[in-house]
Amino acid sequence: MLEFSERPWGTYQVLHSNAFSQVKEITVKAGARLSYQTHEKRAEHWFITQGPAIVTIDGVTKTLQMGDSVDIAVGVAHRMAAPETNGVTFIEVQTGTYFGEDDIVRLEDDFGRN
Repeated sequence: MLEFSERPWGTYQVLHSNAFSQVKEITVKAGARLSYQTHEKRAEHWFITQGPAIVTIDGVTKTLQMGDSVDIAVGVAHRMAAPETNGVTFIEVQTGTYFGEDDIVRLEDDFGRN
């Protein structure tokens, strides 16, 4: 593990990082959700390892089960949410030119972050 971080919605840990990609394991607490956000410098691939998960991509919400995955292109608005009854864990594979946490444009956030 390269980095571990606790957030209001859950936790993430960086499992791999190089100049071209980064891999995180992300856990969202039951009833919590990530901010509705975009990235300018990276795309993401989400693979659900514990679910179900509620995913919103470009305004369309759907439920994903364990083993499902989804791709999010650069600049596309997206959000992951956990149902009230269970948490969600997923593997996030980022590809692009920059993977810093400051490449998050929050469109909506439950915790008042910009």
